[in-house]
Amino acid sequence: MSKKLRMAIVGCGGIANGAHASNYEVIDNIEIVALCDIIPERTAAMKAKYKCCANAWECTDYMDIVNSPDVDAVDICTPNYLHAPIAIAALDAGKHVLTEKPDAMTVAEVEAMKAASERSGKVLMAMRNNRFTPAALYVKKAIADGEYGRFYAGRCGWIRRRGVPGDGSWFADKSKSGGGPLIDLGVHMIDLAIFLMGGPKPVSVSGSTFCEIASQKEKGGLFDVEDLAMGFIKFDNGACLHIDFSWATNIEKESRFVELRGTKAGIKIEDDVLSICGEKYGTQYNEYPKPRGEYGHCVAIRHFADVVLNGAEPIFIPQQGVDMIKILNAIYESAETGKEVLL
Repeated sequence: MSKKLRMAIVGCGGIANGAHASNYEVIDNIEIVALCDIIPERTAAMKAKYKCCANAWECTDYMDIVNSPDVDAVDICTPNYLHAPIAIAALDAGKHVLTEKPDAMTVAEVEAMKAASERSGKVLMAMRNNRFTPAALYVKKAIADGEYGRFYAGRCGWIRRRGVPGDGSWFADKSKSGGGPLIDLGVHMIDLAIFLMGGPKPVSVSGSTFCEIASQKEKGGLFDVEDLAMGFIKFDNGACLHIDFSWATNIEKESRFVELRGTKAGIKIEDDVLSICGEKYGTQYNEYPKPRGEYGHCVAIRHFADVVLNGAEPIFIPQQGVDMIKILNAIYESAETGKEVLL
């Protein structure tokens, strides 16, 4: 392998531009050698916009990337239904894989990705950029120092008042997305909550889904996913987590948050702002630290490169992706059956 990680980006749409290529501009140990998209204009536009992509070759078939000996790793930024087949093909071809969230749409898909990583011996990581925000990294360090005690309960969410990602887009087509805001936004905050809680094993879930607002504004095209999902997760250590995710719902304030209650103190990260609430010496207190640092995607990509190039200990492992998709799929199952689902 070269001193730089030779990366190919598959899928050159919004997330690839806004959160991946823009960060490769400032990452020194990754070289973008190829760009792939079924719409050629997208790869051409990315080459023209970003210096890091200027020397990349272009294609419309991801198998050209998979079969290229000049590619070390693949960054998958496609619609959800393509994450698993591209990842498995790339891993089996001996390439490392970084994929956007969600890891996959089904448990069978994500387990097949994990198996491909194991038999190839290559790194498989899914984007977990919220683990790498300044606030999250600050909290993780304080957890290691025992600042908050044991987290035993919490809630998390990403609630939008009106934030459907494009009428008639693939996001609203369940066969391509796997679901609505639960799988689109839920993966972020549920993962961050479990990560900060120390990775307890989920044992059961219950949930409800609705589509009461978004379908009213749909101007055409398929819309067969939820616009609101709420639920409850129980863990093997007795802890619990309430979840709330929406693209469209009648609320006063839009926000994304993780709030955890600890035996010594509680924490809340809301829209990247951190607050800590506790009691010392018989007095309740609130603290508002202001940690600073790089954007989460940039740090997450740097970590992926460090794992591949330098053998760093991975913060994310494929089994965590399996557990996440099990949670999401089980919440959808619970919503359909009206019953709690054991994991």
